[in-house]
Amino acid sequence: MFHQFFDELRSAKVPVTLKEYLALLEALTKNVIGMKVEEFYYLARTVLVKDEKNLDKFDRVFGHVFKGLEALDGTEVAQIPEEWLKALSEKFLSEEEKKLIESMGGWEKLMEELKKRLEEQKKRHEGGNKMIGTAGTSPYGAMGFNPEGVRIGQEKGRHGRAVKVWDKREYKNLDDSVELGTRNIKVALRRLRKWARQGAETELDLDGTIRQTAHKGYLDLKLVPERHNTVKTLLFFDIGGSMDSYIKLCEELFSAARTEFKHMEFFYFHNCLYEGVWKDNRRRHNEKTATWDVLHKFGNDYKVIFIGDATMSPYEITYPGGSVEHWNEEAGAVWLQRVADIYPHVVWLNPVAEKHWEHTPSIALIRQLMNHRMFPLTLDGLDKAMRELTR
Repeated sequence: MFHQFFDELRSAKVPVTLKEYLALLEALTKNVIGMKVEEFYYLARTVLVKDEKNLDKFDRVFGHVFKGLEALDGTEVAQIPEEWLKALSEKFLSEEEKKLIESMGGWEKLMEELKKRLEEQKKRHEGGNKMIGTAGTSPYGAMGFNPEGVRIGQEKGRHGRAVKVWDKREYKNLDDSVELGTRNIKVALRRLRKWARQGAETELDLDGTIRQTAHKGYLDLKLVPERHNTVKTLLFFDIGGSMDSYIKLCEELFSAARTEFKHMEFFYFHNCLYEGVWKDNRRRHNEKTATWDVLHKFGNDYKVIFIGDATMSPYEITYPGGSVEHWNEEAGAVWLQRVADIYPHVVWLNPVAEKHWEHTPSIALIRQLMNHRMFPLTLDGLDKAMRELTR
């Protein structure tokens, strides 16, 4: 079974090596964990999964191989090994509650009835005292009451009487093929960090304190400034038009960047960068900032990130007057090239799925101007973009 587990993890493109597999077997041989499946699950996940983006794939394989998880597509019924329920009862059930279980005829009768009702039931059931469902007194289900129940598909217990919580585990949002949420964006952005100690000395320097105390013969406290991320970022957000479909994603990215970067500036543009950008979309026509002023104000030590779908008419990039909103004296390509010339670290994040890029000529043009430093707004794409900015 362990060989099958290892093979299926490799087939699911979870990058697990033979060394890690042998480490898992060694841990089991040395009885690092007990005999509970939850303990084995967490041990295997700790040893075999090096990147949280692979957690969803790991859970799928674990559930398939060990029959331990509810099917993610919801079309199959979870198989609940009887020995797991028995083992759990020894830890959590009182003697009185164990006697109540015997009222149904014992463990064998309880499991036999559960299997029978799983086979009989073909639809959702609510209320009642027999079928698997919610808000009833059946011993199987959720949101109901029975002193010797098996809870299925509920996030948390309501009466504390269930024999086993058997809920679906999901890490889909951590898969590197899906769009990001705020939490995952923060995790990816943390690659773009450069720590330095600046400001008032408020944090205890433990090593320095020990060294000075040993040297002087009395307690000599040493303090150092708190560490801060000194990376400076300059964000340009494409706004309006086709980008309206990605407002939520851009809001999440903006929120995460605000949290992760102490030195961050942002501006908006539409479709392509021209001679003016702005901070407030409600006053975009009255309160613009000259792009030249931005490029002169923020030094070349800033990391520049463009966020946009790069989807527009190619004329908006290549010709003066190509903008759909105003007459631009210089082509958008000229301004993008100026940014690339001033700032050595520039990337473009595109919310459009990468498989569609080749069908849009303007995306190809932007990629070329960015020296092919365009990345999709997925966990994997953002991770690669941050690696590019740290070179």
